[in-house]
Amino acid sequence: MTITGTQLSYFFTCHRKLWLFSNGINMESNSDLVYEGKLIHETSYAQRTERFKEVDLGPVKIDYYDTRDKVIHEVKKSDRLEDTHVWQVKYYIWLMEQAGIDGVTGLLEYPRLRQTQEVLLSERDREELKSILTETEAIATADKCPERIELPICRKCSYYDFCYSGEEGG
Repeated sequence: MTITGTQLSYFFTCHRKLWLFSNGINMESNSDLVYEGKLIHETSYAQRTERFKEVDLGPVKIDYYDTRDKVIHEVKKSDRLEDTHVWQVKYYIWLMEQAGIDGVTGLLEYPRLRQTQEVLLSERDREELKSILTETEAIATADKCPERIELPICRKCSYYDFCYSGEEGG
């Protein structure tokens, strides 16, 4: 199984969401927050499509890649899940290396906050990433959906209604 960037992100956010998404239950199309994120992505750096290339690596599509400086640009709405964002970019760098492109770095960009963060992939990260990918695949292909978690971020999740429909505790 090849892991998508979305699946890797969900691994860090919620294993139940990862399993649901991986098994064809997609609630993102109904989410205003997801739409807002896409809008920020599309409008924040309009000039980028002229300078940077889109790269298709099978399970992952990198929207902004600077071929000259070998920099992946990843635009995010907020820094609330910063660790998730960092690992997603590290995964993209690793995929570029697997494709034979060395020396790639990443740049997380938060246009609303006017902040950027450089992302590098260390040898230790490569080892940890192997473990993360193995665990992500195990969750995604499991026979049973993981139990619901109850965190403050659940209320803003596009899967909230699905997870809390008919169950106690919502």
